[in-house]
Amino acid sequence: MLEGQYEEIRLILGDQLNANHSWFREKNERCLYVIAEVKSETDYVKHHIQKVCAFFHAMETFAEALNHGGHHCLHLSLDETSDFEGFGDLIKHLVNKYQSKHFSYQLPDEIRLREQLAAIELRDISINRYSSEHFLLEEHELPDYFNPDKHNRMESFYRKMRKRFDVLMDEGGPEGGHWNFDKNNRNKLKQDELEDIPIPLLFANDVSQILKRLERHEIKTIGRAENYLIWPTSRQQALQLLDFFCEQCLSRFGYYQDAMTCQSEHKWSLYHSRLSFALNAKLLSPKQVINKAIEAYRSNDTIDIAQVEGFVRQILGWREFVRGIYWIHPDYRDYNYLNADRQLPHYFWTGDTKMRCMSEAISQSLDYAYAHHIQRLMITGNFCLLTEVDPEQVDEWYLGIYVDAIEWVEMPNTRGMSQFADGGIIATKPYAASANYVHKMSDYCSNCYYSQKEKTSPKACPLNSLYWRFLERNKETFRDNQRMGMIYNVWNKKSDDEKEAILNKAAGVLRVIDSL
Repeated sequence: MLEGQYEEIRLILGDQLNANHSWFREKNERCLYVIAEVKSETDYVKHHIQKVCAFFHAMETFAEALNHGGHHCLHLSLDETSDFEGFGDLIKHLVNKYQSKHFSYQLPDEIRLREQLAAIELRDISINRYSSEHFLLEEHELPDYFNPDKHNRMESFYRKMRKRFDVLMDEGGPEGGHWNFDKNNRNKLKQDELEDIPIPLLFANDVSQILKRLERHEIKTIGRAENYLIWPTSRQQALQLLDFFCEQCLSRFGYYQDAMTCQSEHKWSLYHSRLSFALNAKLLSPKQVINKAIEAYRSNDTIDIAQVEGFVRQILGWREFVRGIYWIHPDYRDYNYLNADRQLPHYFWTGDTKMRCMSEAISQSLDYAYAHHIQRLMITGNFCLLTEVDPEQVDEWYLGIYVDAIEWVEMPNTRGMSQFADGGIIATKPYAASANYVHKMSDYCSNCYYSQKEKTSPKACPLNSLYWRFLERNKETFRDNQRMGMIYNVWNKKSDDEKEAILNKAAGVLRVIDSL
């Protein structure tokens, strides 16, 4: 540990690795930055081992960069913090050790951590709180954009953000004549297009010592890891990945952002940026990423407006939107609008299921700590919605398994968008689907044990009967929903015998849910 006295201690959390923060504009010999691995952060949910490695390696790399840049930064590993209950005990110890007069921290993006740091009491020590200086909207501005008492439309929010920050605007209107090109973003990959999928840029960050630490401290994790981590854990690597995306993937990103395949070696990466960990750890800023993508669009005639707009919408629109929803609804974690209470099936931890779509999405998640948004929403999320899995268990799984998962972004996506547990705060309808959607957007249904076309036979895809059961079970809630009227008309036109057969099939599926 460093020796001497430090007038101020500044805590940097694992998702606050922002080299452009105003804290670092000037060097202060009397200020000590602290970056610490603490067991309370590894244990509040069971995380993917690659996720823990990614954050720990990024934290250590950031500490080294600060010290190299002339700041004083103390990096504490699990070996050095294992005797402390959490950040409160650790900070009290450090304040006493270094005879500090001030303790400062950036406001955490999670309610859990914000409450934990707010509870720290230090006698005769001033406590200062700062913005993380990362998001386009400051937290105090959120009430101007969100109404906690009604449904907030992402599209309306997105348009306001486009106008305010002058992104893809043309004389006061949207560039290209439309606010979004979502209808161009729903293409399935054809067989002859699979060979064109770019080889993903991967890194080789040595995490062997971190793996040994995790084993030494008996940290319980899920998933698989090697000694070399593929995820970017420094600003330089994150910038390389951003460049790679703009040069190799952006020209087809929009077209295939909803596509899924199991027939390519690069089926897990496709044309996605895979920048979400770097963004959520604040190695990159959203403004920087948006500007880089637009710069690539303006200088490369192979990138059209539909591609870049689809990407910008995810960051300027969706990412900022879910963060606002999270903070404007502090009780979001308690929502369970559809009263779902089933246990999460065991194959969410193994991928061992005969459902090809589920096996592909879960196995990929276990292998890479990553799945793209449609795999999360329309494969695993759709299955949990249709089978009425307890949203708390769904939350914990998503929060643990994905390298980019931090509660502020994970919870609204999972509990709201995916599970409709918020009763429509985010989505205007539940994102429920039968096997028809999976077949339309992927090749998962090929060579599957189950038949995508059948509803009630022994090998009928479970999603089909479960889908109709979901609609029937929740008809009082959704049948007057304008966006669902057409599908309820289809259901109502079925004969009573056909309805009964489908519902009986669904009941049978749920009885053997763990052996699907």
